Amino acid sequence: MPTNLPMACKAQYNKVLQARTPQEKLRQLEIFYSMIPKHKGTEKLRMHVRRQIASLKAQMEEARRKRAYTATYSWLVEKHGAAQIVLLGFTKTGKSSLLAKLTNAKPLIAEYPYATREPEVGMLPYQDIQFQLVEAPSLRPEPESSWNLKPLTLARNADGLILMVDLSANPAGQLSLLLQILEAAKISVKKPKGRVVVDLKTMVPGVQLVGTLKDATHEDVKRLLAEYGVRRAVVKVYGEATLDDVEDALFEGLVYRPALVVGSKADLVNRGEAEAFLEHCRSLNLPALAASNLTGEGLNQIGGKLFQNLDLLRVYTKPPSADKPSPIPFVFKGEATVLDLAERIHRSLAEKFRYAKVWPRGAGSPVRVGGEYRLQDGDVVEIRGG
Repeated sequence: MPTNLPMACKAQYNKVLQARTPQEKLRQLEIFYSMIPKHKGTEKLRMHVRRQIASLKAQMEEARRKRAYTATYSWLVEKHGAAQIVLLGFTKTGKSSLLAKLTNAKPLIAEYPYATREPEVGMLPYQDIQFQLVEAPSLRPEPESSWNLKPLTLARNADGLILMVDLSANPAGQLSLLLQILEAAKISVKKPKGRVVVDLKTMVPGVQLVGTLKDATHEDVKRLLAEYGVRRAVVKVYGEATLDDVEDALFEGLVYRPALVVGSKADLVNRGEAEAFLEHCRSLNLPALAASNLTGEGLNQIGGKLFQNLDLLRVYTKPPSADKPSPIPFVFKGEATVLDLAERIHRSLAEKFRYAKVWPRGAGSPVRVGGEYRLQDGDVVEIRGG
């Protein structure tokens, strides 16, 4: 998506980034769109901005109809628990029934299609953590349908996805269409070789680069962001990312959302048919399981599959004066260091950090470590400050 935009165009996009209300963001986006040069190199950017404009207009129109508009109105669901997982799929695939089976939610379960109009939320316990499950309104099979804006907005904001397909109704075809719709919305369920997250809400001074880019230095990143008027940001690099990926992240471009495919209504097909679909998912490098809301088959595997697929790790803290660690863990996505944990507890603890004691899972004795020590799932940590 990154293109050689004129400086005036980049300056206008900074106004988009600084917008504080949906109305202001819409107005600045429309101006930005009008300034984008029209040529083959900007086609994807123009399409992406058109989708952003359409989504904002739809959200504002829905709020107006409900007479509930506020400056902070959004389709997004506030996150709780270890991770937010959005249930995504076509109508009548069993999403509402699954949510009711796994959580304390009471969604409307109806015989007619498209019964779910608003996100339904429930908490799924797994060992000592909880996943927040959000059932999105069902997608329509037409990729460009404006109806799909809400569920796809929810999917972009989530930490992970459950893709629901009906095993009794051409599940491979359903999955293929789901992936096409997600791809068009720039949501990838396959882990890319490299990606970048740009945090513009940080309070740290200047531009901080966490990680290494293949083709650029810290100074290159600072110059690029300065062209868009960004003077304060934390740029997090994962894998083999490039400077183009940094620019793409500014435009809220491609996002990676780990996905678990759940083939529902396993009670309506024979085991061979279910296994054939699971093998198809494996060929796509997508984790999957067969489940039945009627018999309960596969439901007890979902929590563990989500935990594994999201690459989560739990860390337990122990104050120096305590005999036992806290039973409630801090949860991190991917890699985390002792200093990351200190910052999560309190910024002042990170600033005064001297060393930490870590009890690896199953170990009787601690090891003394520094701030860059990489934590593992199940570690118990005691932090010593100055």
